[in-house]
Amino acid sequence: MLQSKGYAAQSSTSGLAPFSFERRDPKPDDVVVEIAFCGICHSDIHQVRDEWGGSMYPMVPGHEIVGRVTKIGKDVTRFKEGDLAGVGVMVDSCRVCDNCKAQEEAYCEKGFVGTYNARGYDGVLVHGGYSTNIVVNERYVHTLSARLEPKLAAVAPLLCAGITTYSPLRHWKVGPGKKVGIVGLGGLGHMGLKFAHSFGAEVTLFTTSAGKEADARRLGADHVVISKDPDQMAREKSKYDFLLDCVSAPHDLNEYLGLLRLDGTLCQVGLPEKPLPVNAFSMVTNRRSMSGSMIGGMAETQQMLDYCAEHDIVSDIEMTSVDQINQAYERVVKADVKYRFVIDMETL
Repeated sequence: MLQSKGYAAQSSTSGLAPFSFERRDPKPDDVVVEIAFCGICHSDIHQVRDEWGGSMYPMVPGHEIVGRVTKIGKDVTRFKEGDLAGVGVMVDSCRVCDNCKAQEEAYCEKGFVGTYNARGYDGVLVHGGYSTNIVVNERYVHTLSARLEPKLAAVAPLLCAGITTYSPLRHWKVGPGKKVGIVGLGGLGHMGLKFAHSFGAEVTLFTTSAGKEADARRLGADHVVISKDPDQMAREKSKYDFLLDCVSAPHDLNEYLGLLRLDGTLCQVGLPEKPLPVNAFSMVTNRRSMSGSMIGGMAETQQMLDYCAEHDIVSDIEMTSVDQINQAYERVVKADVKYRFVIDMETL
C-alpha cells in the first residue's frame, strides 16, 4: 500500500485535521501523482459539513488537483514519470454505458466515482486532494501543457471551477453575436466571465456587490448589473440568449428567467442547499428553458485545459497552507476570497 498524509474531517462538526492513511498500490493502468496544489471548492465545504446529506467520514476533500507523476503502471501510455498532471472531480466511471462511451463520463448511468466522499466500485472509501499523493486510473488523469507550469497553482481550480463553466458555455454555443449573463462573481463566476469573454460573447455580470464592478470588467465583463437594484434589472428584461447561474445561495430564479429572450436558456451550475422555486409563467413566456450542467467528460476537460494553455487562462487565486484550511473555509462561506483558495501541499 502507498502511504499518504492529508487533512480530513472526522464528522460534520469536527473541522479538518491531520490524517494518515493508505492508498492502493498502483495497478497496471494507474498513475501516481504527487500533489503540489489543491483548490478549495465550495462543494468541499458542503460535503465536509454534510450540508447536502450522505457524507462519509473520515473525509479527505479536494478535487482540484495538480502535481507531478511519480510512478506509472506497466500499461500506462499517456504519462511518464516527471510529467505534470491534473485530477478533477471524478476518478472512475462504469466506462460501458452509452454516456461513458460518448465520453460524457460525468453523466455515467451507473454514477461516476467522485474523487472523495465516495466509494469506488469495490466499496472502498476514496480520499481526495488535501493530501500528499493520489492514485488514479490513467483515463481519469489529465495532461498539463508545459505552458501552464509557471502558473501551476492557479491551474488547480480549472479542474472543477474551470470545466464547470467551460462545459455549459460550449454546449450552448456561446460565442460572437450572443448576449450572455454570468450570475455571481465567485470561484465559478470569475471563470465564467473569462471563458465567455474569450469565446467572443457580449458578457454581463449580475452581482449584488457594487464593489465588484472593477474586477468584473478586468475579468471580461462588458457590462455590470447590480441585481438588487430593481431599475437596473428591469432594463435587462428579455435581452439575453444565455445565463450561467453560478450562485450557491438562495436567490430568485424567476427574476433571472425574466431576462431571457425568445428561446433563451438559463443554466444552473451553482448548487444551493435548498430547492429554488420556479414559476411556470417564467418558463412559458418567451419559450424559455431552464437547465443544469455538471463538470465535463474526460475529453472535454482535456480540451478545456489545452484551451487555457493556448489562451493563457487560469484562475485568480489566494494561496493558503494546510494549517489554515478551516479559516479558509470560513472566508469562502463569507465570499471573502478572490476568487479561489489553493492549498500549497508543500506545507503538509
